[in-house]
Amino acid sequence: MRNDRSVFGSFCIFAESWRGKRKIMARKKEFDEKGLLDKAVSLFWRKGYHATSAQDLVDELGISRSSLYDTYTDKRNLFKESLKLYQQCNTNALITLADRSRDAEQTIKEIFHNIIKESTESEIARGCFMVNTAVELSGQDKEIGDLINQNNKTVEDALTRLVKKGQTDGQFSTRSTARAFARFLFSSITGLRVAARSGSDKKVLSDIVEVTLAALK
Repeated sequence: MRNDRSVFGSFCIFAESWRGKRKIMARKKEFDEKGLLDKAVSLFWRKGYHATSAQDLVDELGISRSSLYDTYTDKRNLFKESLKLYQQCNTNALITLADRSRDAEQTIKEIFHNIIKESTESEIARGCFMVNTAVELSGQDKEIGDLINQNNKTVEDALTRLVKKGQTDGQFSTRSTARAFARFLFSSITGLRVAARSGSDKKVLSDIVEVTLAALK
């Protein structure tokens, strides 16, 4: 069976770049908290918050309930920490890609095409953890909603800088502001991830990308 990791994801843009790209100060526990959070991300990402039971966490993470709750207090707090980890690594990956770009158009193509690659090659269409959580919880949990909104703003800012570079280099139209185009891109990326999770095939996803890129011209 395919490993939970894939190539890219969300903002979902780099869906899998969170794994192995972080450092957490170790606590004196009987288990590896870094590994535990990695497993929690995979589980919550796959099943969502409400569908993940306490027993699912115990089975997947391989620790007792007492150890789990002693460290994270409750399921919600563990979910929040998992989402923060995913956010931190994915958002940083996007910012790095956007800010180091020498060709804005090619970078945006890379972002989209890697989303398609990850979505169509994975055995389980999980979509984006952030987008999935926004759909499931943002209207029910203000703290989670605020976290998602801040993530979205950070991603939008990075896309704005990237589009502005493309406009300066003559690659993109200036009929709209860089901010407006960035918001359009973000919406398209989110829609692409949802379409992929719902089972849309590669041709459908490619058509979405083609029209999105054409709209920037």
